[in-house]
Amino acid sequence: MSQEVITEAARRRTFAIISHPDAGKTTLTEKFLLYAGAITSGGAVKAHQGRRAATSDWMDMEQKRGISITSTALNFPYRDHELNLLDTPGHRDFSEDTYRVLSAVDAVVMVLDSAKGIEPQTLKLFEVCRARNLPVITFLNKLDRPGLDPLELLDQIETKIGLRPTPATWPVGSFGDLRGVIDRRTDVFTRFTRTARGSQIAPEEDVSAERAAEEEGNEWIKAAEEADLLSAMGADVDIESFLAGESTPVFAGSALTNFGVRHLLDAIVDLAPAPTPRLDINDQPRPLNEACSAFVFKVQANMDRNHRDRIAFARICSGKFDRGMIMACQRTGKPFATKYASTVFGAERTTIDEAFPGDVVGLVNATGLNIGDTLFDETGTSVEFPPIPQFAPEVFATARPVDTGKSKQFRKGLDQLNEEGVVQVLKDPDWGDASPVLAAVGQLQFDVFASRLEFEFNAPIEILSAPFQAIRLTDKESAEQLREKLGVRILSRLDGRLVALFENKYALQRIEQNEPELKLDHIIAG
Repeated sequence: MSQEVITEAARRRTFAIISHPDAGKTTLTEKFLLYAGAITSGGAVKAHQGRRAATSDWMDMEQKRGISITSTALNFPYRDHELNLLDTPGHRDFSEDTYRVLSAVDAVVMVLDSAKGIEPQTLKLFEVCRARNLPVITFLNKLDRPGLDPLELLDQIETKIGLRPTPATWPVGSFGDLRGVIDRRTDVFTRFTRTARGSQIAPEEDVSAERAAEEEGNEWIKAAEEADLLSAMGADVDIESFLAGESTPVFAGSALTNFGVRHLLDAIVDLAPAPTPRLDINDQPRPLNEACSAFVFKVQANMDRNHRDRIAFARICSGKFDRGMIMACQRTGKPFATKYASTVFGAERTTIDEAFPGDVVGLVNATGLNIGDTLFDETGTSVEFPPIPQFAPEVFATARPVDTGKSKQFRKGLDQLNEEGVVQVLKDPDWGDASPVLAAVGQLQFDVFASRLEFEFNAPIEILSAPFQAIRLTDKESAEQLREKLGVRILSRLDGRLVALFENKYALQRIEQNEPELKLDHIIAG
């Protein structure tokens, strides 16, 4: 058993794709599936009527707007490896969901739009990667269109992000006319051929340097000179610094036309790390071959509208998972059966009989499981993994059902979406469900909240802005004093922690200065 776990874990690659909105992340996700043989054709991901939606975008609102709102788990085989791809939201308003997903992966693919370079959201996402010491592979996308010079993009990566770029492949072709790429590790030039709308794998031809110089002319000369410059600078792929989070292998191409997709997918197998022992709450590593353990990083309801179910997504950290085994939740101490364990492919799912470290398992109707919960085989040694920190909310609102006859559905949806982390629902410890406050990182979260309440719970709501400018974590003793102050409201989170909401941030500053004994802690994800 122990050797089987070690062997199977070595075959796993669990990674996420991050990018600024519209950089091509969802398109790249779809093309990975195409090259792995998981789907038979791919198409441009657009929010236009009549276009096929991406496999990873299952929510109506995602398909209509052409953006990823929820993170999705996709599992597929490639080159005798099992790849677990966690697609993430690109919009800043959903950065908390992205953070939760990044807690479950071993590496990241960062997609950059070559016409726009490093954008603010890219910086925010990378800060999360740095906090988790995640190795980053960079893909310069949309090189088939006019954009920034690739050398300028490398400079942005180094100066703005602080990673040393080490190009593995380098583009051949002028702006908007990508011919192929040079693999700097082998000096092989691969020429690409377009397919109709990028629906099929792009034909590739390996061409010798002599022939490339003859057939590509000045485009080859320019690319070869730039590749030589990179070599002279020592910008070569270095596994040790990559795994340490100091450098990033860079790949060039276009997800839309499938140029460079195979090189990037191969790099995930060849460069990205396999699962390693996860640190528990005491910073002690949980050996891979220890009894089965996992942690819940995402909860999602109503992916299957026919059954109105609830799935807890758990990353396996150690041991072999067998469907039907009894696991315990460390937070509650309660056991639960895993009869309805599934592997997930977008909104589709298939019953899974076994899983190993690195795999993501969907536990269907595992009621009572919350985001951040540690799970372990109740016949083995117990473990507790660190909780997943929450982001500090930046916008606040109140909500009420448009139809008071839908109050029951409203309360049910409120609780479910709070457990999923769609928004944070803050409740008065004394009043319960009465007059809750919604807290979010961005306004778009409220739009998703309202849409899902209407279409999944049949409870249309009205959302009103709430006059709060700041939030702090507090304790019971401090809360008693804070309740007496004007413009302060004390509420509780799903995890039971008390928070203080302030209508005026300057009043908060005065309290912090004049009454330092009160507990007022910032909410920091890290």
